[in-house]
Amino acid sequence: MPVPLDEYPIHQGPQSMQWFLTSDRNVYDRCIMHALSPDGDHQLATGLGVYPHVGVIDCYVATRRGRTLTSLRTSGELGEDRMRQEVGPMRIEVVEGLREVRFVCDAPDQGVEVDLTWHGAFPAIDEPRHIRRNASGEVILDAFRFVQTAHVTGTVTIDGEVIDATAEGWSGARDRSWGIRPVGQGAPAGKPVEPGMWWCWIPLRFDDFALMLVLEEDADGYRTINEAVRVRPDGRIEQLGWAEPVIEYRSGTRYPVRARIGLKERGGRQLELDIEPLGPMPLSVGLGYGPDDDGWNHGRWMGPEWLQRVDHDLDDPAVAQRVAWTMIDHAARATFDGQVGYGIFEHFSLGRHDPSGFADLTSMAP
Repeated sequence: MPVPLDEYPIHQGPQSMQWFLTSDRNVYDRCIMHALSPDGDHQLATGLGVYPHVGVIDCYVATRRGRTLTSLRTSGELGEDRMRQEVGPMRIEVVEGLREVRFVCDAPDQGVEVDLTWHGAFPAIDEPRHIRRNASGEVILDAFRFVQTAHVTGTVTIDGEVIDATAEGWSGARDRSWGIRPVGQGAPAGKPVEPGMWWCWIPLRFDDFALMLVLEEDADGYRTINEAVRVRPDGRIEQLGWAEPVIEYRSGTRYPVRARIGLKERGGRQLELDIEPLGPMPLSVGLGYGPDDDGWNHGRWMGPEWLQRVDHDLDDPAVAQRVAWTMIDHAARATFDGQVGYGIFEHFSLGRHDPSGFADLTSMAP
């Protein structure tokens, strides 16, 4: 039977838009949207995903107020109408494609109410296709993504506390990705997992331009993805050469406290991107990135109508231990080419990484 998307001339293969062209169980299509105050004290992330081959749609919204992280997660059965991005009390509305997207969470009984709109500050751009294989050569990630920086308006209400994003001048970034990545239940017991990863994903909004960096390296420092671009308001994209990152970590950890990344314009002018992390949004603490985040992760079947709130004190030693082993999306202030901007510094360093001086999984900064 056809589905509503089939009414549009968007088909990429000789079958209904209900189905991907691959039968891989780990097919997904989802987004993440970030928002932050200029001082970094308030930060929000939300995302909605569909997992066609396991029949799941889920969504979450996480807010950090200082060192308190509140997450609301919902999951349900995926229906046929993909034009309706809605599950439980949460929905995403595409007000104008690639220009304006609204997220609403109407859950006053859970103490969480959100109505935020991301207004594209600069044109959305494609990221490099991202393919990762494990040690045995099995594809564990094959995804395509676009990204856009934004300014964010609206309000967030947590337990009666109203935060006015418009008045605070929030910045934001969002991406949408689709393809194949681990979905739902984890790998079978006893199956080897990835030994490590070094990764940076950095969307930043400045007054006159946006920056987007995607850097991935293996344990030897071999660069598998090297994307560093400046986006102008008219859509022009300037490549900024080979990024040279130097990340300063808090002693005894791999928690970044500063990042400086050398970049170069065509013609040879050297520039430096200076990033100051302002506060953490750990992706595997409340947001569902990971094999078991308080009993839930993306694409896991939780029943037709599931809703859960979890709260975390980021200074709790048990929570801090979890944060140490997850990818973190840091609210960030950045300086580049004479301007100050805001956005996300997503970083993960796990396992051996020779350029950072990490010899193995247990190595930390001196």
